[in-house]
Amino acid sequence: MKFLDLAKVYVRSGGGGAGCVSFRREKFIEYGGPDGGDGGRGGDVWAEAVDGLNTLIDFRYQQHFFAKSGQHGMGAQRTGASGDDIVLKVPVGTEILDEDQETVIADLTQPGQRVQLARGGNGGFGNLHFKSSTNRAPRHANPGQPGVERTLWLRLKLIADAGLVGLPNAGKSTFLAAVSNARPKIADYPFTTLHPNLGVVGIDGHEFVMADIPGLIEGASEGRGLGDQFLGHVERSNVLLHLVDGTSEDVAGDARTILTELEAYSPLLSQKPRITVLNKIDALDEEELAEAKAALEAEIGGPVLAMSGVAGTGVTEVLRALWKHIVPTRRKVDIEQETKPWQP
Repeated sequence: MKFLDLAKVYVRSGGGGAGCVSFRREKFIEYGGPDGGDGGRGGDVWAEAVDGLNTLIDFRYQQHFFAKSGQHGMGAQRTGASGDDIVLKVPVGTEILDEDQETVIADLTQPGQRVQLARGGNGGFGNLHFKSSTNRAPRHANPGQPGVERTLWLRLKLIADAGLVGLPNAGKSTFLAAVSNARPKIADYPFTTLHPNLGVVGIDGHEFVMADIPGLIEGASEGRGLGDQFLGHVERSNVLLHLVDGTSEDVAGDARTILTELEAYSPLLSQKPRITVLNKIDALDEEELAEAKAALEAEIGGPVLAMSGVAGTGVTEVLRALWKHIVPTRRKVDIEQETKPWQP
């Protein structure tokens, strides 16, 4: 299945049915009077987050979603049938943006969350509504309200506990494949990963979700390489895992490049808890490792872990460090669920 995280859709709610002008005509009923029914209400357009979806590929092949209009009113005080609603099934983590791609209408982060995108028009009143002591035989009715038409953008942001960031060929996909059942493409050339990957990681009896995004390069915020379009998938992460290639000639410069791009994308993203790891240490001797680690620590101003995704050296320590940042958020969710009032 092709991964798609941005889609444009056109939605329109149903219009209301028109009211009816009708009069009661029966034998032996001298004054029947007006009996026109109301028009039916138009259908709404909804968006609902559902489990089991992880891409917006369905909206590549269908972009137009139109709800049914209400039926017109009829005689004998019969109200027209309401139009059927239409529901857009989207993955959990989908943002719904207005046509300007900046105004956030809704952010669906939980399964079952629903939001109304376009409200159906009300049905018009039949002539029965206009009967009065001075107007015994009204011969007019209201038309139904028209539906609402909108152009919207759907943007998927994967929901993961930890996000992997780094330059191309820093070993992100190798690390994800080593610690989970995910099978991302791995090769010895840049930009092997062209779309985000998710993997479920287990450590000490606990599990969490990790997201791997395509590598960033200098100038990604200006559109170079694959740009920073995939950084939205690690925005929801509780902690970032920054991998630095230990075999690089300038590990400090590599780390600086990633930090600069994170800051350019969003100050909030750059302020997230971050664990910096020197990867591919199996290709370094002790002197080279010590020199690279010291240079990296001086650049980021904090501790640096070392590991080898291929050899498995130091991987457990990295996963435990990630879990320490994730477990407080899990406890917060558990507390909120326990204090939430019961509903039938």
